[in-house]
Amino acid sequence: MTYAHLGRSGLLVSRIALGTMDFGYLLDESTSFDVMDAAVGAGINHFDTADVYGGPQAADMAMGYGVSEEVIGRWLQRSGHRDDIVLATKAYQPMGLGPNDRRLSAYHLRRACDASLRRLQTDHIDLYQMHHVDRATPWEEIWQAMELLVRDGKVSYVGSSNFAAWDVALAQSAATTRHFLGLTSEQCLYNLAKRNVEIELVPALRSLGIGLIAYSPLHAGLLAGALEAVTAGRASSEMQQRVATQHDQLEAYEGLCRELDAKPANVALAWLLGTPGVSTAIVGAGSVEQLRANLGGVTLSLGAEAVQKLEDIWPGPGEAPQAYAW
Repeated sequence: MTYAHLGRSGLLVSRIALGTMDFGYLLDESTSFDVMDAAVGAGINHFDTADVYGGPQAADMAMGYGVSEEVIGRWLQRSGHRDDIVLATKAYQPMGLGPNDRRLSAYHLRRACDASLRRLQTDHIDLYQMHHVDRATPWEEIWQAMELLVRDGKVSYVGSSNFAAWDVALAQSAATTRHFLGLTSEQCLYNLAKRNVEIELVPALRSLGIGLIAYSPLHAGLLAGALEAVTAGRASSEMQQRVATQHDQLEAYEGLCRELDAKPANVALAWLLGTPGVSTAIVGAGSVEQLRANLGGVTLSLGAEAVQKLEDIWPGPGEAPQAYAW
């Protein structure tokens, strides 16, 4: 495993992070424990979860939420690996039926953090992330709440997720005026097939020294050999429909992967991790074997010719303002 600084911070995170959205939901507790054991054994030190993970996510539902954190908490107590991982969780989504059981008010952040600490059975969260922007709450209120959590030792670093570039800029400006570190990272959807963040968000993060944590690096399996799976009759009807809409690109992509003698998932991860500003990519795993199969993306080195071919197959939008102006 290799490691990179999370943005401008001194914190080192593994280039592959373990995603735990399905722990206690699609993965039973025993399998979840096995995957976490294997992750630590492989050198993965960044575990990502959220208070809302562990059940079907919907705005009007609060049942099953917190299950992923609870599974991780029981594993931490059993394994003794708390000091070996960078534990990241999130707050924003509904965690109850009350009007203040959601979003980023100081009221909710304090309660949400304490609830996550109880479920995770730990006294601190290494990276506390805002799961979505809350434009109805002023940054002065949000940063005051976060500063208190840091001062009390409950949180070490603060991150964002699903923010627009201008949200990041406003947040960081407000933090700077308070002489607070502010955002250490932004977690966003980013992969070869989904590159919209390159227009404004990626340049903003790079300029501000905020680390990019990429989620869905394999585009929900589309970049992991989906065309081959469809051809072999191993794909779901949903995946068959997704492949049909991008058949030509996938055919060229998987053909290039064969030329490189590399698994498609590893090629997609290697491209992403080679992108300036990307600190780590979150990989979910339904089994130990699936987790280990993706580790090759860390060591795979793509030459300039291979990168250019990938750019030709999956062209990016370019950076603003040149992407849409002279």
